[in-house]
Amino acid sequence: MLTPGRLHSLWNWLFHRYALETELDAEVKAFYETVVQRNMDRGHSEPEARRLARLQFDSPETAKEQVRDARPGASLSSIARDVRYSWRRISKAPVFALVTVLTLALGIGANATIFSIVSRFVLRAPPVGDPATLMALHTTHHAACCSSFSWPLFSDLEGQAKTFSSMAAYEELVPASMSGAGDPLRVWGQATTANFFDVGQFRMQLGRGFRSDEEHLPVVVLGHALWQQRFAADPLIAGKSILLSGKPFTVVGVAPAGFHGVDQILDAQFWVPLGNLDSSLSSKTANFQSRNNHWLAVIGRLNARSQPAQAAAELDVLAKRISKAHPDADWDDGFSFERAGSLPPRDRSAILLFVSALSLVALMVLGIAGANVANLFLAQAAARQREFAIRLALGATRRHLLHQMLTENIIMALGGGLVGLAFSIWATGALSTFHIPAPVPLDLTISVDSRVVIVSLFLSFATAILFGLIPAWTIVRPIIANGLKGEDQLARPGRFLSLGNILVIAQITLSVVLLCSTGLFLRSLQTASQIEIGFRSSGLLMMAVDPRLHGYSPERTTQFLNQLRERVAALPGVRSATYTDSIPLSGGNRSDGFQIVGQPALSLPSVELYMIGPAYFETIGTALISGHFFPNENPAGPKFAIINQAFAEKLFKNQNPIGQLVSDNGLTFQITGEVKNVKSRFLGEDYRPVLYRSLAQEISRDPSFAGYRIVVQFSNEPAAVAQAVRAEIHSLDPTLSIFDSQTMQEHLRDALFLPRLAGSVFGTFGALGLLLAAVGLYGVMNSWVSRRTHEMGIRLALGAHVAEVQWLIVRRGMLLTLLAIVPGLALAWAVSKLFTSVLYGIQPDDLLTFSVVPVFLASVALFACWIPARRASSVEPLDALRHE
Repeated sequence: MLTPGRLHSLWNWLFHRYALETELDAEVKAFYETVVQRNMDRGHSEPEARRLARLQFDSPETAKEQVRDARPGASLSSIARDVRYSWRRISKAPVFALVTVLTLALGIGANATIFSIVSRFVLRAPPVGDPATLMALHTTHHAACCSSFSWPLFSDLEGQAKTFSSMAAYEELVPASMSGAGDPLRVWGQATTANFFDVGQFRMQLGRGFRSDEEHLPVVVLGHALWQQRFAADPLIAGKSILLSGKPFTVVGVAPAGFHGVDQILDAQFWVPLGNLDSSLSSKTANFQSRNNHWLAVIGRLNARSQPAQAAAELDVLAKRISKAHPDADWDDGFSFERAGSLPPRDRSAILLFVSALSLVALMVLGIAGANVANLFLAQAAARQREFAIRLALGATRRHLLHQMLTENIIMALGGGLVGLAFSIWATGALSTFHIPAPVPLDLTISVDSRVVIVSLFLSFATAILFGLIPAWTIVRPIIANGLKGEDQLARPGRFLSLGNILVIAQITLSVVLLCSTGLFLRSLQTASQIEIGFRSSGLLMMAVDPRLHGYSPERTTQFLNQLRERVAALPGVRSATYTDSIPLSGGNRSDGFQIVGQPALSLPSVELYMIGPAYFETIGTALISGHFFPNENPAGPKFAIINQAFAEKLFKNQNPIGQLVSDNGLTFQITGEVKNVKSRFLGEDYRPVLYRSLAQEISRDPSFAGYRIVVQFSNEPAAVAQAVRAEIHSLDPTLSIFDSQTMQEHLRDALFLPRLAGSVFGTFGALGLLLAAVGLYGVMNSWVSRRTHEMGIRLALGAHVAEVQWLIVRRGMLLTLLAIVPGLALAWAVSKLFTSVLYGIQPDDLLTFSVVPVFLASVALFACWIPARRASSVEPLDALRHE
């Protein structure tokens, strides 16, 4: 307990240390003279009295140390002294310190990088007021989450729920075109109820959110990034008018930095009132009051007196009440909620599984690095045994020496943590460049935040203690007599499984797991890149426009697209051109159920839908198997469709589909052709049934709210073709924004997002694990050879062949490797089961991977053993015999 007296002593120790030391010297000297005088009073001569005083008083320095240890702040003084001494020791062995720091940096940096992903997508709360009480609400279907709300259902819930102080609704993404200074810009935003910013309790960068009387007014809140990039962070932007999709909106505020909406993955750039949303921005407003139109996301703020369990009970009661009041509504049977900003419920399990696998692999890398560092510390311990034996003989305590060794370890581990953080900053930047082929904007940026720094520092301390304690404990407990003679007390003649060897076996075992995982994902990436996608993989350029946002009618949009196609097709270096509402492998597409007309039993519940223009299959390179293109595309005439092989096989079996009629919710299509299968959503999926419709016939009934893609087959440089296509678009309408411009190679690279990401991350971790394990094996074998140089000299002097000496060393290292590979393969087989859902075209127990990895690892281990073996066998016998 810190009493006033101890606080005063601590104050003096901190700020008047020199005076305290002077006073202590005087006290010790005075006490010594007192003892001398007492001995002289007993009849001893002065020299004899001083001799007896020295025997009685022991060492003055020991007495001073005892006094210092009893003072407040003594532990701080001891730590400071240990830090200074440790720093001097480290500076005298820079190579050892550098190797230790870099080794730990690789392990800690790998974990910091993976934890950055966890922090970004799992732990980070949205930038809202009191995030613990802001909930995202969903509707459920037979207890399965999650669906959106209709406007009437939201109104019912908002008016009756008492455990929530307030609720707000919003449409998750609304496209718009922003005109003004610079080129027209495609932007995405959200349409919200007027109380959205009040419910979220956002701290606005500028201005305010919406007022209750602005529900139907043309006002807008800008996102922070859009405000900076488009308006140069104008501090006077509030009150000014901007153009969204050709309509004036008054800016009332700027959202806080880092806020992209409650859902932290979607990247919203502006917010407008829900009541001001018209059909040019959203297709959902046509059935605004329909209970069967589910299109709204909902957030709610728990009131101060309510607990989540109370809210859940109330929602169950309200669900039954509302369902009973509206039995004919297309609504499911319950509600669920979770903290706003959490992972999407449908994707949570897959994301957590993938992140858990990455975390496990990163911890393996840290384990390998830690084992490597432990072996380095053991080697250092062997070299410092005589030093510590002398210090113990002179009176140092084992406790103090242990503290000193751990201080050295912690300093180097903290250095590794700082370098690892620098590595993580670079790695997270590289990971942020990966792009998912999605039709909507996503914010997947990753960065190092305060949580990552704290975890990295914790890992630094934990690594220093966990992997440095045993070597430190070993070195401070020598047999003093043997240590003073310089004997190596860590050596255990005839003992194969020493601590160093066990650490190497653990390193190689973990390396087997890492390399097998790496091999699986590299094989998956190779297989994914060779999958038959059903269309051209090169020589195509895509570019998107959205005339609807500029007030184009469906007829005028079709006319514009036809004019643009004809102009682009006539450009030099262009072989053909077409247009469509969606490009295959974009991660998502519209779908619906179809059945054969007159045969309701023959149906497909989910069919991918595309709207296409003339020359589509010729341009994109999908082969026509039978039939022909649409005979006419009159919007008022009969509807025609072309299907793929999967559609024909699943619905028509062995029948000829040409001329058959299929229906979709009462709308009938006549099939005019059959084409080859294409990968529609993802590379790893089975071929889905696909139905292609005429864009000219369907655009009025089913407009695309993601815009329309111009697809160009070219033979020239893509940059020149892209510039020419842009010029043609702006010659027809200079106000149109152009977006999603990329070649098919770039599109397919994005489609390989998951295998590329997994291959890059696991490939890096596998290479690090292999390097660290090889270095660890080399270090142990080199240390073993160094301790047995004398023995090697005797063997060579007695006539042993060089090859026999080399084999002795290599055999020992390869035996360690074999002991590690066997359990490593078993562990790798168990871990590989976690990757079943993210591997493309191969099984988790892929024979080729599990055959090549042990051979490759054994080859690396052989090389790591051969280097010290060659050095040992090249030593002259006489030199070896003189070696100590």
